[in-house]
Amino acid sequence: MAFKDSTPQFQIAELSLIDPDPKHVRQNINEETLKGLTNAIQKLGVIQPLVVRPAAEGRFVVIAGERRRLAALKAGETRVPVIVRACTDEEALEVRVFENIGLGVRSALEPRDMANAIQAISERFASPEEAAQYFGRAPTWLGQATAAANLSEKVTALLDSGKISSTSAAIQLEKLAKKNEAKAESLIEQIGQLPEGEKVSRKVVDEVLQEETGRGKKAEAPAPIAEPAPVQQEPAPASALEEVPPWEEAPQERPAPVQTPSSPRNRINPGKVKLVAELLGLSEEDEEELLVRLIDEFLSMKGV
Repeated sequence: MAFKDSTPQFQIAELSLIDPDPKHVRQNINEETLKGLTNAIQKLGVIQPLVVRPAAEGRFVVIAGERRRLAALKAGETRVPVIVRACTDEEALEVRVFENIGLGVRSALEPRDMANAIQAISERFASPEEAAQYFGRAPTWLGQATAAANLSEKVTALLDSGKISSTSAAIQLEKLAKKNEAKAESLIEQIGQLPEGEKVSRKVVDEVLQEETGRGKKAEAPAPIAEPAPVQQEPAPASALEEVPPWEEAPQERPAPVQTPSSPRNRINPGKVKLVAELLGLSEEDEEELLVRLIDEFLSMKGV
């Protein structure tokens, strides 16, 4: 009988009678991510029934819910809710694929909706540490998970208007505000003046944030001690090089620009280059140099 034609039967089944499917599409399960699910089952039980199919001798084989089965075992559960359905091996594979690409049981919450929900639960606890422990995660995770629930009104308005490409870009913009409020305000104002349909990607915000981080590191660095005679300087450590924005690297440390027929030069939005140049305090004459350096960095990353 086909999966869609079989009559679903709900029951509470002994966990010891439910077997994994050796043909399951999920061959590797991250033990770290399983901890959160295990913690949730310990507190609330199995929220969503497993979907299983009947097997020989009164046993069942998992169609959908292998992670729930494993987490329930770790949580010490002995019985779990299941929905019994008849299906073929081919249909079982299709069910798992559709479920995991959002065409099955549910689709993922929008990041801000999830952040608001997590924050509402967190507020029941006396401290962030206690709240994070409830979720089975580290306190740092809690801060990242609720960041989208604490956006400023201006950034929220830009996100709602579609002028910021994603929630992650909005969060990066808030990080920039903590490092340099004036620069963040300038960027927010310029984004707000973008024409209808134009938006700023996270990459643009990341570039400005990286430049600001590099500027701060340079300000903290001690002044170099003059040597009586020229000496051969050792290469900078990898960690130090990572702090320097691509457009501030010395020309001799970069490979020469490579021109190819598929060069990305013509695909770069001049307006966005101008925006980045203004935020970095560069003159109009420096915009071409900024564009060349960005292209050089892009080609270097691609290994061209």
